[in-house]
Amino acid sequence: MVTIYSTTHCPYCKMAKDYLNKNNVEYKAINVEMDDEAAAEMIRKSGQTGVPVIDVNGTIIIGFDREAINQALGI
Repeated sequence: MVTIYSTTHCPYCKMAKDYLNKNNVEYKAINVEMDDEAAAEMIRKSGQTGVPVIDVNGTIIIGFDREAINQALGI
């Protein structure tokens, strides 16, 4: 399961989602601007308030880091 915590106007969030789409990775997108509970969950998981935060089966990736995403997904 892949979850990406993002905001509406974050360019790195868009790049991360585009990258996941390009690689046919299904993911759940959560807009932390609209969901305070999800924002708190993101901070609890990552210790970060910035986005994107990507959770790949419990592996937390801060920012749009292709190498870390590939490693977590095994691609």
